[in-house]
Amino acid sequence: MKIKVTKENCTGCKLCLQICTITHKHEINPKMAAITIDAHFPEPGTFEPRLCVQCGACAQACPVDAIHLEGDAYVIDEDECTNCEICVDACPIGVMFTHPDAPTPIKCDLCLKCTEVCNTSALTVVE
Repeated sequence: MKIKVTKENCTGCKLCLQICTITHKHEINPKMAAITIDAHFPEPGTFEPRLCVQCGACAQACPVDAIHLEGDAYVIDEDECTNCEICVDACPIGVMFTHPDAPTPIKCDLCLKCTEVCNTSALTVVE
């Protein structure tokens, strides 16, 4: 399964960012969310959600094999990750990143919580 992004439907409400960090970090901190919402200006109200497409480039680049496939998602093993950031540089769409308060790089793990709170269908589940 994957998350389909329909950017035309995104209103920029950022509920997806909030549920992502509540689920994974147990706090509301949108800067640590595995989803990015790019606001395009000067066109007000034009937003583009971006998240990992699970291509596996990060796993291929990881020198310690700390990223592995679980179901349909590549996940980071926090115990094995050395936080070298090679995976961040290898991400072809630039959605993996680091945060000073996170022990490892941040990426989407397909928990699908964002699709549950998106009331505009900008983020939906597809098989």
